[in-house]
Amino acid sequence: MFDIFGSLKALLKIDNVCIDNFVFRLHYRITVSILLGFSIIVTSRQYLGDPIDCIFEDLPQIVMDTYCWIHSTFTLPNRKNGKISEDVYPGVSAYDDDTDTVKYHSYYQWVCFVLFFQAMFFYTPRYLWKLWEAGRMSSLVLDLEYTVALDPEHKESLINYFIKNLHMQNFYAIRFFFCEILNLCNVLLQIYFIDYFLEGEFSMYGYNVLVMTEMKTEDRTDIMSRVFPIITKCTFHKYGPTGTIQKFDGMCLLPQNILNEKVFVFLWFWFWFIAIISVLNILYRILIITIPFFRLVLLRSRIDYFSHDKLKTLTRKFWIGDWFVFYQLSKNISPVNFKDLVSELSKKFEEKDSV
Repeated sequence: MFDIFGSLKALLKIDNVCIDNFVFRLHYRITVSILLGFSIIVTSRQYLGDPIDCIFEDLPQIVMDTYCWIHSTFTLPNRKNGKISEDVYPGVSAYDDDTDTVKYHSYYQWVCFVLFFQAMFFYTPRYLWKLWEAGRMSSLVLDLEYTVALDPEHKESLINYFIKNLHMQNFYAIRFFFCEILNLCNVLLQIYFIDYFLEGEFSMYGYNVLVMTEMKTEDRTDIMSRVFPIITKCTFHKYGPTGTIQKFDGMCLLPQNILNEKVFVFLWFWFWFIAIISVLNILYRILIITIPFFRLVLLRSRIDYFSHDKLKTLTRKFWIGDWFVFYQLSKNISPVNFKDLVSELSKKFEEKDSV
């Protein structure tokens, strides 16, 4: 198990320089780790055994396992509510080609690939932001996260940076805000995609599972077995000795669905959780952009009370891009260094205004 998940440790390590926020990290760090972890587990046969085991009379099991895995198995939707004592297994029973509806299940071949590519999509906004950010915050911070006092030369370079680049950093902030919107759009699209992948069963899947757990056992219709059946049917046709087509009806066990049903229950709750958090984050970002007072409040949270008046000078001067870079810088340096920087930078702006 350690060997399997050891490669995911790099995703969970804390960066020396913070260039994003908690909501952003929920997408590219936690969600990507979860999806890759599930993808690895699904492909680990030592924990689940063979992905499919079929029972056919007079036919080699290995051949039929391969055939049914490739061509998919099926269940009978109108027999899903059958009882074990009557129909052996819900959804698996004798059927008539002319009257019974057949539902084929071929998704299980693609679950590991879907989870992997979803992880890549969740990492895409992070990749874009790192590309656009281009190490700007690292170059500003240098080793300040480890130092107690600002080096005079470094402090002067930071002050000169904000003075020379005043009102020229909006595009930097806009790119970050765009990546936040991209995170929200991505998780909503992933919910829609899985719903399409599972033929419309995912949109209410987690809610239906919750409702099912509140019902009495004898009244339950197992939603998980409907979406991820453990026992399915498979038919095989071959030519007999006289040239007639013989039909072989078999029953298949899908051990992988024991895990799949739980994986997608978790993903339903997790995706909706980060979708809601992302919506709230976008609303928060709109307030930050439209109401300067909120920008002042956030900077005040990074510094002591005695420097609040100096922050007013800065927030009056800063546009949204300047504020965003300054706020990101405050998260990467100590409060003492940040207080010193605020004091010196506000003094520079006041001197410039008095000239």
